[in-house]
Amino acid sequence: MLEEVERWLDRRSWSVADRPLERILAAKRNTKVSVVLPALNEEATVGDIVAVIRRELMTEAVPLVDELVVIDSGSTDRTAEVAAAAGARVVARDSILPRIPTVPGKGEVLWRSLMVTGGDVVCFVDADLRDFSADFVTGIVGPLLTDPDVDFVKAMYDRPFGDTPGQGGRVTELVARPLLNLHWPRLAGFVQPLGGEYAARRSLLERLPFPVGYGVELGLLVDALHTVGLDALAQVDVGVRKHRHQDGQALGRMAAAIYRTAQLRLSRGHLVRPRLTQFERGEQGFEPRTYAVDTEERPPMVEIAEYAQRRVA
Repeated sequence: MLEEVERWLDRRSWSVADRPLERILAAKRNTKVSVVLPALNEEATVGDIVAVIRRELMTEAVPLVDELVVIDSGSTDRTAEVAAAAGARVVARDSILPRIPTVPGKGEVLWRSLMVTGGDVVCFVDADLRDFSADFVTGIVGPLLTDPDVDFVKAMYDRPFGDTPGQGGRVTELVARPLLNLHWPRLAGFVQPLGGEYAARRSLLERLPFPVGYGVELGLLVDALHTVGLDALAQVDVGVRKHRHQDGQALGRMAAAIYRTAQLRLSRGHLVRPRLTQFERGEQGFEPRTYAVDTEERPPMVEIAEYAQRRVA
């Protein structure tokens, strides 16, 4: 590990317990905090997450979160209804920036969320978390309120796989961590580089391009490094993350998108063939299934005319 990274781990890796809630609230002052949950068919979990945030972080006694928004990206279940009943403002993905046709993908939702939120600090939380704790929010928002030199904070945590501790995050270990260590060794200290729980200053997020799909977490992390430097990045241990795990083929598609995101940042060139073929056993033996690999990115939000007009207004 680079000496710079070792020093960074000492300076910029914390536990949620390092910043008591009282200290975070005292430091908040006039800073507005938005929490965004990107959601697609998450009726089983989104309501509990929203309820915890509202009950523990959006009260007169604890006014940490000013805005809680669920961006529904085309759910066919009761995600929007459940989230609204629990107290979130629910916005349909396709209603945001209608001038620009939507494409599927998590990154697309996160990018559009900047248009319908107003926080100086924006906190992203995945909507499939189980046994959700408010520590996921206070942990990653805290450094942005108490440390003016920090611009981007990732959550770190244990990720059990079923009943086996520490075996979650398969794409992280097989794809993202090797890529970062080989090509961006200054980011080698991040425990969960692909984690979906992170917070950043709007002034940084609005200057970054957003890969539309699974590559968004790696892309934002790499681009944040190049934009503000390693010392402006941090991570906070928030305990254990439990969520729904993808099957192996879905992980393959995720890995391809992440590799593509890395490749683009390494060369700024084009993939020769942005397709991934996987195999499933059918009646006639193994049958190929070919999927497109995300090749589109959204530009920095500050380049979008509607966003600039909103800020002037």
